[in-house]
Amino acid sequence: MRLLALSALVALSTLAFGSRLTAADPPNVVLIVIDDLGQRDLGCYGSTFYKTPNIDKMAKDGLRFTDFYAACPVCSPTRASILTGRYPQRMNITDWIPGRKDTPDARLKRPDIRNELPLEETTIAAALKNRGYVTALMGKWHLGGKGFEPQKHGFDVNIAGDQTGTPRSYFAPFENKQGKMPGLEKAEDGEYLTDRLAAEAEKFIETNKSKPFFLYLPHYGVHTPLRAKQSIIDKYKVTPTHGKQSNPVYAAMVESMDEAVGRVLKKLDELKLSDNTLVIFTSDNGGLATLEGMPFAPTNNAPLREGKGYLYEGGIRVPCIIKWPGEIKPGTVTNEVACSIDFFETILEASRRGLKNDPDVGAKQRDGRSLVSIFRGEKMKEWPHYWHYPHYANQGGKPGGAIRRGDYKLIEYYEDGRRELFDVKKDISESRNLAADKPDVVKELAAELDKWRKEVGAKMPTANPDYKPNPPNKDGVITMHARTALVSGAMLRFEPLPHKNTLGFWVNKDDYATFEFTAEKGGTFTVEVLQGCGKGSGGSEVELAVGDEKLTFTVKDTGGFQAFEAREVGTLKVEKAGRHTLTVKAKTKPGAAVMDLRQIVLTPAK
Repeated sequence: MRLLALSALVALSTLAFGSRLTAADPPNVVLIVIDDLGQRDLGCYGSTFYKTPNIDKMAKDGLRFTDFYAACPVCSPTRASILTGRYPQRMNITDWIPGRKDTPDARLKRPDIRNELPLEETTIAAALKNRGYVTALMGKWHLGGKGFEPQKHGFDVNIAGDQTGTPRSYFAPFENKQGKMPGLEKAEDGEYLTDRLAAEAEKFIETNKSKPFFLYLPHYGVHTPLRAKQSIIDKYKVTPTHGKQSNPVYAAMVESMDEAVGRVLKKLDELKLSDNTLVIFTSDNGGLATLEGMPFAPTNNAPLREGKGYLYEGGIRVPCIIKWPGEIKPGTVTNEVACSIDFFETILEASRRGLKNDPDVGAKQRDGRSLVSIFRGEKMKEWPHYWHYPHYANQGGKPGGAIRRGDYKLIEYYEDGRRELFDVKKDISESRNLAADKPDVVKELAAELDKWRKEVGAKMPTANPDYKPNPPNKDGVITMHARTALVSGAMLRFEPLPHKNTLGFWVNKDDYATFEFTAEKGGTFTVEVLQGCGKGSGGSEVELAVGDEKLTFTVKDTGGFQAFEAREVGTLKVEKAGRHTLTVKAKTKPGAAVMDLRQIVLTPAK
């Protein structure tokens, strides 16, 4: 009877998830970070275009987060947060390294940033190395060059990691004029980088199968330039269309990435290591949904708003899937809110299993918290999450900060102090700004965000002394694109996606926009607007004003809000040379929306 009771007890303990933290052997850890992968680029997150069977299976075998965030809408800061468990603002890494330089068309001057991960920071690799782990980085580093290499931050092995943010080449030889990718000096011609990193990962796992290991696998894919194996591109017989997931080259990159993840999981299975390995899969920021010089955007993050470079959900909400047999019940989905700063504490707690002592991992304050209790199905205490991006993004995003607490998310823009409030539980697309409806919530969250900025030492942008907005061309023509506007009101916004690229969502008559421009001399200008308007919504009366000079025009129904038509609507007099402000206001709105406005052009009258 005692033997039967003991057998039953063993069986029950095997079924009880969350019980293995007391087991003898420290778990291996594999942390996979994909570059620029949007949350909605995976089948398990709703994509029907991309093929990701291996990652989808990982989600079925483990835990999938619905509300997981990167610490920044661009790469280097998020990578710093992943490795240290600290907000990147504490390290003064707030943009991709070395970041975008100041330009005359920017109202604000960016704060200086660090171009490397400080050596005094303790990384999760260093912490695990101190616990007897073998550590390796295979892929993108982008946290400093000479003197700040991965080996200086606790990694025993570095394959392909250097100061660059994009691969020197996606196909062998893996080099460009600036040099070769470390550890990849020898490669067969035509070898694909994503495949090679998978092979290196397999080799590392095989070599270290008898000891605890930490494999940090930050793939260069699916970052631009878009390069993929032609045999896979040919499988996607589709013509790219703006506004939907339809780019065959990007799809091929996603498929190769999925195959690479599958290879690592398969190798763990083959070596019977899966049951003792914590595998984490995530991305460093949202998917790139703007053109950046390409004919078609790589992806579309809908229903999430915008993408990489923006503080909206499409820029910071990312996939996160965690597999740990015996600790995580298969097929678990959680809506707990978590962030890339949480990986450090999560891995640290997991790695305590089997330790005879718990070595110190540094006294610096860490901001994240362990997610292990979520593995057990427990609820976590509500915890605010913060963002601070004091830069102009290559994708068009503007300097700002954000806070999410509970279901509410506040975004604050540093150019003009504009604040937007969204209930991201009910409104995942951030389509309704609640700031005017809930001023007390706005005030409370704004104060909390400001307090956090001070606590982490966040540096703010300053006024740009060289600011020269919308200057004229050599013929004196002034073109004011919608992306240069400041908007006022609840709903009017700039929509950067390629098929829009416009001021839109003008559903409130009292919302309005202002454009700053530079005139080299005064005079009379012919005004041309590039506008679109949906069927049945034409007829709004719109006023354009520069100082006391005003003109009014009637919006034309063009058959669609993105069916743009250039129209001369009158003339405006600009009194003198210098900087001026043009205001665009609706006087009436008979239809669903005023119009979409892509640009305004002022041409000197002859």
